[in-house]
Amino acid sequence: MPIIKILPHPEYCPQGISISAPSGTSICEAMLDHDIKIEHACDMSCACTTCHVVVREGLSSLNEPDENEEDMLDRAWGLEPQSRLSCQAILAQQDVTVEIPKYSINHAKENH
Repeated sequence: MPIIKILPHPEYCPQGISISAPSGTSICEAMLDHDIKIEHACDMSCACTTCHVVVREGLSSLNEPDENEEDMLDRAWGLEPQSRLSCQAILAQQDVTVEIPKYSINHAKENH
């Protein structure tokens, strides 16, 4: 099983963590399965950017983003060339390292 190394994030995993997940699992699902409560306002339907991550290592091992994901990413805070929506980034066999951006755009959360 591939390992996902999650770099430290003040809210979601202050110390950073390494988790394992079966190939074919999205990065978002893997984090949620390990009690890393990354936002996913659209229930992982590729309709928002709250689960945005930056893949620091292993990007080429993930599935290619489709046009819908690329369109959504254009709206993400802190977009980088290695950005992915974690709900759409599917693990293969290779380990990956991800960074959760400091901010996300969650209109539902901001309006409360």
